[in-house]
Amino acid sequence: MTASIQSSIQCIPSRRVRLTTRLLGYLQIARQRRQLGKLDDHILCDIGVSRHEAMTEANKAPWNVPGHWTQ
Repeated sequence: MTASIQSSIQCIPSRRVRLTTRLLGYLQIARQRRQLGKLDDHILCDIGVSRHEAMTEANKAPWNVPGHWTQ
């Protein structure tokens, strides 16, 4: 007789995978913030962001993000 057993164990990412994913996210945020800080004033005006706001955002640490971004 052959029995078929199906496992209901979920695949949970390892700590290393979660850490790598988070670090890659931080690198992406840092790159985007650097790019924002380099935009010309007329482009910032087009997107409704002042130079001061852009520089404030660009100077933030990569891990300084709203909580819902990291969930």
